[in-house]
Amino acid sequence: MIRLIQLELQKLWLNRTSKILIFVSFILPFTVLVLSSIKINFFGFFTLELGELGIFNFPIIWHITTFCASYFKFFFAIVVVSMIGNEYSNKTLKQNLIDGLSKKEFILSKFYTIVFFSLAATLLIGLATFCIGMYYSSYTEATIVFREVEFLLAYFVKLVGFFSLCLFFGMLLKRSAFALAFLFILYIVEWLVFWGAYEIFDSADKAFQVKNFMPLESMYKLIDQPFQRVVMTKFPDKAELGYDYAVHFSEVAIVIGWTALFIFLSYRLLKKRDL
Repeated sequence: MIRLIQLELQKLWLNRTSKILIFVSFILPFTVLVLSSIKINFFGFFTLELGELGIFNFPIIWHITTFCASYFKFFFAIVVVSMIGNEYSNKTLKQNLIDGLSKKEFILSKFYTIVFFSLAATLLIGLATFCIGMYYSSYTEATIVFREVEFLLAYFVKLVGFFSLCLFFGMLLKRSAFALAFLFILYIVEWLVFWGAYEIFDSADKAFQVKNFMPLESMYKLIDQPFQRVVMTKFPDKAELGYDYAVHFSEVAIVIGWTALFIFLSYRLLKKRDL
């Protein structure tokens, strides 16, 4: 496994664009550190400091940071599809196979690299979240600090699943731009599935239940938006604001299932394709 990761890291390191995108994909999530120190002056009447609003208290901070950081995954998604596009355009795929790398090892090298970067991103976000929380949070008891740390697991699974989808599209289309465009097409398809389910069941709730099994939607549902939860903490008497924001094993299992399918399909495409 280490040998395969080293092989991919060497390829990425030699590509200037990949190095820049990887750097950006790791740095941008840390903008949450900047947000925590922002002070907004409202025409001299009062100053609003985000860090003092309670949104960086434990345990809610695990929810907020992982949700916000997940939106920066598109930068590394470009790296993933570029890994495949460059293999075909530079003929390195064929050369790797000639040099003794099996097709299974080739796909595994890509998957291991995805897991490596996803794990690194998760650890960095976890460290940043912990530091911000310890500075701003009113609660420092261990039981509260680590109460919702499962959002980090959801963040990791979300990254691996999304990048595995990008890998599959990259293998399917061989071109980075087309692979990224297919993400948008898939987004549209999932909404068409929703409306189809709505016509069948005549229920928006059941239609959303069907949509929740689709790849992009299942990844999104791993970490629900935290903003409604923030409002709930300010207005606890508003019962209508309540919603289920927890990380559920069933949702994690769905994304893991899609991840396994995408990796398997990528391998089958490579195995059957005439290089």
